Amino acid sequence: QVQLVESGGGLVQAGGSLRLSCAASGRTFSTYAMGWFRQAPGKERQFVAAISLSGGTTIYADSVKGRFTVSRDNGKNTVYLQMNSLKPEDTATYYCAADRFRSVPRQRSDDYDYWGQGTQVTVSS
Repeated sequence: QVQLVESGGGLVQAGGSLRLSCAASGRTFSTYAMGWFRQAPGKERQFVAAISLSGGTTIYADSVKGRFTVSRDNGKNTVYLQMNSLKPEDTATYYCAADRFRSVPRQRSDDYDYWGQGTQVTVSS
């Protein structure tokens, strides 16, 4: 089992940037594809970005493509989400998740087995 802890959220003005981190426990981090999701109050959880085991393949939601970048450092057991040109509609709780069965990144939340507790991102207009 792996435990995931997100950090880096906060309050930022529109147009600003934040970098989220997700630190994983255990020795098997490099065997998990990783994903980022977000959930705003009253809305369903939404896919944001995901990355393959080695980091060579990434996928993004259309709403963040060109603004967000997902990356990972397997030596540090950490996955990152660099968020630039933030908009008020990016306001949400952001979660990282680990997929222990697949090497390629996936968009469906049901494909992920482990979840962090989330970190709040608030973008003011």
